[in-house]
Amino acid sequence: MITVTEKAARQIARLLAEQYREARGLRVGVKAGGCSGFEYVFAWEAGPRDGDLVFEGPGGVRVWVDPRSHRLLDGTTLDYDTNLLSRGFVFQNPQARSTCGCGTSFSV
Repeated sequence: MITVTEKAARQIARLLAEQYREARGLRVGVKAGGCSGFEYVFAWEAGPRDGDLVFEGPGGVRVWVDPRSHRLLDGTTLDYDTNLLSRGFVFQNPQARSTCGCGTSFSV
């Protein structure tokens, strides 16, 4: 299961309305790479693919995850954070045993 926080849902809805109007949701996944072994990937898409798991967040925002990525993302909370140095989506992933300094890659 992927949980989407209120802040992440608001940001997803805002981006869908303002920049990605052809899309209907956000695909999140994992691919090999990054400095820790795996890195998170995003894509704005019109709909889920065959076999995708579909998660709905606050306000009806939808997140799609392929089954292979879900094994590494199960239990994750997708949040959105802003601070003085950066802003962006943040994964709180219980599967991750360590993360890199930039927070975009992890190992299991």
